[in-house]
Amino acid sequence: MDDKEKQRQTAEGGADATAPTQGSGALIEPPEEAVARLEREVADLKDKYLRLAAEYDNFRKRALKERTEAWEKAQADLVLRLVDALDDLARFAHVDPAQTDAKTIHDGVDLVERKLWKELEAAGVTRVDQSGVPFDPNLHEAVTTRAADHPARDHTVGAVLQPGYQMRGALIRPARVVVLQWKGDEGRGTGDE
Repeated sequence: MDDKEKQRQTAEGGADATAPTQGSGALIEPPEEAVARLEREVADLKDKYLRLAAEYDNFRKRALKERTEAWEKAQADLVLRLVDALDDLARFAHVDPAQTDAKTIHDGVDLVERKLWKELEAAGVTRVDQSGVPFDPNLHEAVTTRAADHPARDHTVGAVLQPGYQMRGALIRPARVVVLQWKGDEGRGTGDE
């Protein structure tokens, strides 16, 4: 039976009108109570939302602070590794040239360089300075080109003008290189192939 028929039967005073009776068990919430209940639910949800937003904001701030502290500690650890070599370098910078021969200064600077590289390698720093390897734009910066003497050397590094550096695989500075290019036998006039 659809709603229109029920309304018509109720209006006519029909015997099987389907209005709920007191004993039928149907619960009808008064509108004032429904509004009050819904307002409490909205207030509870709003409170939960505000608490969650505050928790997220605190988490974000805490994570940023921890990340900053970790970065500063990593920098301090690296500097701590390098200060001994810097102290040695400072000693060589302040020697009296009149009392020290060039070989001693050269050996001292070489010692400092090896000490620095030992610490840098322990920190994960590697040098990008190989000649004869294929040119890789992810590692190399081409400064100029030069003619290659053989086709197999086309697009390879002919010379490293300034070494590059990587730290644990991440490029710190690209190597500045001369790239070899094969131009074929043009201009040679040999006729050989």
